[in-house]
Amino acid sequence: MPIINNRKSDKSHLLIPTGLIFITWVVLMVAWPSEHYTRKPYSEFIQQVEAGDVAKATIDDQEIRYELRTAPGTLATRKDSSAKNILITRRLPEDPELAQILRTNRVEHSATVPSPFNGLWTVLSWVGIPLLFLVLWSKFTGNQASGLGMLGIGDSHAKAYSAGDTGVTFNDVAGIDEAKAELQEIVDFLKHAEKYVKLGAKIPKGVLLVGPPGTGKTLLARAIAGEAGVPFFSISGSEFIEMFVGVGAARVRGLFEQAKQQAPCIVFIDELDALGKSRAANSIGGNDEREQTLNQLLSEMDGFAANTGVILLSATNRPEVLDPALLRPGRFDRQIVVDRPDKIGRHSILLVHVRQVQLAADVDLLKIAAQTPGFAGADLANLINEAALLAARHNQESVTMADFGEAIERLLAGLEKKSRVLNELEKETVAYHEVGHAIVGSLMPGAGTIEKISIVPRGVAALGYTLQLPQEDRFLMVEDELRGQIAILLGGRSAEELIMGKVSTGASDDIQKATDLADRYVSIYGMSKQLGPMAFDRSANQFLGGYSPRRPLSPQVEATIDRGIKNLIDHAHHAAQEILAHNEPLLRQMASILQEQEILEGQELHAYLQQVQKPPLLDKWLQTGELEVNYSINAQLPRTSNSHNQSSYEYSYS
Repeated sequence: MPIINNRKSDKSHLLIPTGLIFITWVVLMVAWPSEHYTRKPYSEFIQQVEAGDVAKATIDDQEIRYELRTAPGTLATRKDSSAKNILITRRLPEDPELAQILRTNRVEHSATVPSPFNGLWTVLSWVGIPLLFLVLWSKFTGNQASGLGMLGIGDSHAKAYSAGDTGVTFNDVAGIDEAKAELQEIVDFLKHAEKYVKLGAKIPKGVLLVGPPGTGKTLLARAIAGEAGVPFFSISGSEFIEMFVGVGAARVRGLFEQAKQQAPCIVFIDELDALGKSRAANSIGGNDEREQTLNQLLSEMDGFAANTGVILLSATNRPEVLDPALLRPGRFDRQIVVDRPDKIGRHSILLVHVRQVQLAADVDLLKIAAQTPGFAGADLANLINEAALLAARHNQESVTMADFGEAIERLLAGLEKKSRVLNELEKETVAYHEVGHAIVGSLMPGAGTIEKISIVPRGVAALGYTLQLPQEDRFLMVEDELRGQIAILLGGRSAEELIMGKVSTGASDDIQKATDLADRYVSIYGMSKQLGPMAFDRSANQFLGGYSPRRPLSPQVEATIDRGIKNLIDHAHHAAQEILAHNEPLLRQMASILQEQEILEGQELHAYLQQVQKPPLLDKWLQTGELEVNYSINAQLPRTSNSHNQSSYEYSYS
């Protein structure tokens, strides 16, 4: 990718030569050939002198270097001398007889005066030159303002793209037309800033993209830079945070300094929540480094004017945890929601991602879009890739509609487990369970169409599944539809009770989902007649989901909530039993065929489900939520244990 020519990169061509010089110097200092002589004790040196074996000696303040004769009375010639004839010994501090001994034995001797520069050269060679190298490296690569540039700790880690070289334009972004329209103004300002300045308009300093994961927030930011043809700096919020206090603030300063030099440009900070969490949450024992980094970001956003040409884009899927100071006008002036696409948006996204895919004639992208409600852009891209992989695995020349169908099942239910073989009792139980889901679901309002029933194990825990797809995108659900969803979830367990006379562990996931939905029905949606329109749970993350802590409640209200949840589940359970008992012959027939074929789908499945008859009490229950039940709904709820047998998880299904 092209890199922007900024002040830091102007000197980057000197980094490689400087590094090579330093490495060469180290190699020379370590590997430079030097003379190595054998050391002898001083006493042995005196013995050799008295024996006439020493030809000459050189004496300094610490050592004596002497040369042996090659033969008695014969000096070694320069050509024949070798390191084995030259020896070294450490002289005694005080030996007044040494000179007399050398003269007596006719040893040629001399003395050397140590140079004051020898020690200085040693210090310079091993300390000065490395220090000089570090200073030069700091000058070329470091952030001098941070004081940490010598080791590169305070450097900005932002990826820089030259003008328009992000490789993405608005043609590569689909399914989020509203967000694109909002950002067109940013692009137009970067291209034609003079008309805004002429009218006195101020472009927003910061734009915050919020939405679920995988909806294309980062892709949209890169497309803006590609459309406007301006430099683009991209960095993640977590890259500012280090173990050293002050490093994050230095990186923020360095990033904005580079951006101002390249204006007009776009600075994109992904996952802003990693950097900009509310400081109130860290009031006790807070993270000083994180707070300093956030404070520096706030200061930098206040430090440049609205029309300087630096646009700050950020993305997050947790806007509720951001510090309020970030979201005030003058910093992130505009928040744009990048939500999951609807059916038309999914179709547009599929058209973008299939450009390089060889499609068969039977592929209907509009039908695929209808079968993938709730899929984000990243999910759809993964779906197309999975379908292409399946086609390649089967040595096909193009991707067929069957490949897309199999890819959807793999993403929703998991990989098919052909090695997991069920015994006859398990197979029968799973068949009745899944058919129970389908029969109850065929009568519930807003439940969608039953597309497939399978007892082929998939994924980690699914021994069978019922694929039910909505006919259209839904954004609201009413009371009877929520009650119907709970009844569908309990339809599998109800079928086991009706036919097998006992229940299995396979309904555990259905019961968990039904209980959670009933809890939201009572404590969040305010649909309970006993409690009325009151919310007892705090709002959870709107994009990532999860559960939030419940408000402080009195024991009486807690008990009322528990009774309301149990009342709702018991009536839905009874409604599912009534439906299945009213259609018991059809239930047995469909389960028998499912055990033989393992899969029911298409026209055959729809023909069976059209025979489902509605029991007389169903409409009343859907309207009022009340049915006559044969057991008490006010019994004390037993406490459940968190422990479970791991092997039971292998046999659970939904």
